[in-house]
Amino acid sequence: MAFPKNFLWGGAVAANQCEGAYQEDGKGWSTQDVTPRGIVGPRTEEPTPDNMKLVGIDFYHRYQEDIKLFAEMGFKVFRTSIAWSRIFPKGDEEEPNEKGLKFYDDLFDECLRYGMEPLVTISHYETPLHLSKTYDGWVNRKMIGFYEKYVRVIFARYGSKVKYWLTFNEINSVLHQPFLSGGIFTEKEKLSPQDLYQAVHHEFVASALATKIAHEMMPEAKVGCMILSMPTYPLSPSPDDVIKVMESVHKNDFFGDVHVRGYYPGYMKRYFRENGIRIRMEPGDEEILKHTVDFVSFSYYMSVCDTADPAKQIQGQGNLMGGVPNPYLEASEWGWQIDPQGLRYVLNYYWDRYQKPLFIVENGLGAVDVPVERADGTKTVEDDYRIDYLRKHLLQVEEAIEDGVDVMGYTSWGCIDLVSASTAELKKRYGFIYVDRNDDGTGTLERYKKKSFYWYKDVIATNGEKLHE
Repeated sequence: MAFPKNFLWGGAVAANQCEGAYQEDGKGWSTQDVTPRGIVGPRTEEPTPDNMKLVGIDFYHRYQEDIKLFAEMGFKVFRTSIAWSRIFPKGDEEEPNEKGLKFYDDLFDECLRYGMEPLVTISHYETPLHLSKTYDGWVNRKMIGFYEKYVRVIFARYGSKVKYWLTFNEINSVLHQPFLSGGIFTEKEKLSPQDLYQAVHHEFVASALATKIAHEMMPEAKVGCMILSMPTYPLSPSPDDVIKVMESVHKNDFFGDVHVRGYYPGYMKRYFRENGIRIRMEPGDEEILKHTVDFVSFSYYMSVCDTADPAKQIQGQGNLMGGVPNPYLEASEWGWQIDPQGLRYVLNYYWDRYQKPLFIVENGLGAVDVPVERADGTKTVEDDYRIDYLRKHLLQVEEAIEDGVDVMGYTSWGCIDLVSASTAELKKRYGFIYVDRNDDGTGTLERYKKKSFYWYKDVIATNGEKLHE
């Protein structure tokens, strides 16, 4: 048996992509409420009816039904996030919103009723819109204080219910998508590298501070960082390509290195020096950064290539972080290249680098699903393509465990269909559970089980043995 007995099998969602109820029970507007096209379209002044996230899949009102389905699959863990603007509607208030706090009490209680551990992302691509507009998001050091107040409130409230916490979702994406990831209101074209890396520094301090506070307030809790993993291969064996890859990988490793080691690495100091970037550190920052994470979590969807040859620098489509397409790999309908072995590679890479437990908290296939009717009149989706994708990736997780990597768990992304982060459409489906809602807003919101639902249930029940059938 490769998978350890206590392996945390489960699924993952984000509040802004599934909850809906965008201004119910005192919730304030978030940055997600003004991005009806995700990262591919312009922002709006205020929420507009074409924004699928305003309703999402109505998880806010249907979470009991959905958690019951997750329990039927045998989930040991459910990753979700807290919508910051449910707790502090504007983000800079003195007192939290009790109705928002109550919702997550009920949600976590429901998980625990079925023996399912909540894995909670504190900030998952949604900053209160007021903090974004008024302070320019994480470019502003004041955000550390607002975040600290928020984490103290949620740790005090949920400390007895939530053992696993993540500080920021895909923290390294702020360099590429500053509004989505860092709530930075200034347009990306107007931001200098100095601005972006200063924002990163503020997030590092906030993350380390949250880790320190968590360990003080909840001694049993485990806090992780969350990185968008992007294994990068040289396009050729040319030493120029190999060095180019080393430099581009450093840009990602920087985020894990600071979270795990507690200080800025030499390669980034060189990069800052050579690019005129001066990080403004306040007294005490370096000391705070020493509060390092207990585990490293990451998303894995694809690998990319890089090259030193400008003529071959062709950007792949569809992902948040660019990258040159690999000629040896196929791609999904959205241009994301499919590379199961890349997951084994990245698990070994992070384990060798950090020697900290690893948690795969996002992995999955976004695809257009076509519902079919069974003989008994119920509906399903024959998603063998999703089963094939997940099986191949999980077999590589098993290989990594055999390699000696300490893997805590695996939460498949979008375990129930939800609104896509990158394109804000619902037709790009990831789930084991189909939600009857279309991109034009029509649909009953009815849930039904796809073929992959039963397959994943068997994978969990057999602790991975089903993968070898």
